[in-house]
Amino acid sequence: MKKIEIIIKPFKLDDLKDALQELGVHGMTIVEVRGFGRQKGHTEVYRGAEYVVDFIPKIKVEAVVSDGMVDQVLEKVMTTVRTGKIGDGKIFVLPVEKVCRIRTGETDNDAL
Repeated sequence: MKKIEIIIKPFKLDDLKDALQELGVHGMTIVEVRGFGRQKGHTEVYRGAEYVVDFIPKIKVEAVVSDGMVDQVLEKVMTTVRTGKIGDGKIFVLPVEKVCRIRTGETDNDAL
């Protein structure tokens, strides 16, 4: 099993959710986060005063999938959320050693 962490622009969340559900990924966690990558923030003007926004609002989507689905999920995510502009996001794939469903006691793939 693998945990896939996807960091995207907020306006792409609904598209990503629909794309993951089409693939059969039914469980996911969504977190509002702030950060920066290569764009290193930007400058804005508010009431005539200029200020620097260091951390850009992003959405982090986490999902655990079986090993056989990883490549399919990565391809779907990249084609769904890519705008071609800086700040499109990142995807991280991490190993998952154990999953337990608290309610039923199911473990591993049965718990997904």
